[in-house]
Amino acid sequence: MTARRFVVRGRVQGVGFRYFVINEASRLSIAGWARNLPNGSVEVLASGEDAALDALHRRLGEGPPAARVTGVEVSTPPPGEDLEALDGFDVRY
Repeated sequence: MTARRFVVRGRVQGVGFRYFVINEASRLSIAGWARNLPNGSVEVLASGEDAALDALHRRLGEGPPAARVTGVEVSTPPPGEDLEALDGFDVRY
C-alpha cells in the first residue's frame, strides 16, 4: 500500500467535489479522506495500490461536472498522519 496527498485547485468547493472523491475512492478500493481548505482548494489523503492511486489522480483532474479543476498537486502525506488508521473514505471538516 502507498499513500499520497493531493491538493486540487480550481472551482472545487460547493460543487460536490468531496463526494465525487468518496465515490471514486470507493470504486477504486482506496482509503482516506477529503476536506476543503481555507484557500478554496480540496485536500485529499489517499491510501491504496499504486495503480488505483494513479487512477484517482486522473479522476481528480477531471472532477464532477460542475467543477473546473486547474491543477492537482501530488506529494507524500505529512509526517504524523496515522495511515494505518485509515478505514474507508470520508469527508473531514
